[in-house]
Amino acid sequence: MSLVYQWYAIYTRSRGEKVTAKLLSDQGFDVYLPLQRKLRQWSDRKKWVEVPYINSYVFVKTSEKEYYDILNTQGVVRYVTFNGKAAAIPDWQIEAMKKVLTSDEHVTFSGHRFRKGEKVLIENGALMGHHGEVVMDSDGKKKVMIRIGEIGISMMVQLDLSDVKKVDS
Repeated sequence: MSLVYQWYAIYTRSRGEKVTAKLLSDQGFDVYLPLQRKLRQWSDRKKWVEVPYINSYVFVKTSEKEYYDILNTQGVVRYVTFNGKAAAIPDWQIEAMKKVLTSDEHVTFSGHRFRKGEKVLIENGALMGHHGEVVMDSDGKKKVMIRIGEIGISMMVQLDLSDVKKVDS
């Protein structure tokens, strides 16, 4: 029987994402921690720092055999679950996140669950070939959302709507 490796979201201790990701990586796991550069202000200085796009989340590709090795890693609080089981995340969703975060697209992440919106196929840009959903943002601009439904997180990207094509659901 061959092992099946899938992506999972791990919930970490507050502000422990980088340390946890390094510890998991040092153990040989395939780890993805999406980071962004931000200018932070202290009372005496400003400094560019890398901070996670999604607080307290680290993504790890693993098999069921290594389930408890992950849980026993310092900084890991729990797997993100759905119906009581660790929620596997399809490879294409992790790949879509990687693509868009290395592109020039403006990205925001949201834990909001959107109910309405058309299903679309993205035909141009960093997310070409991926499916998403058109939503209205609070500022009234149309954006395309890629939902990582297994963990209740959504990634919103502002795209030119001429780059998307409506598909039947």
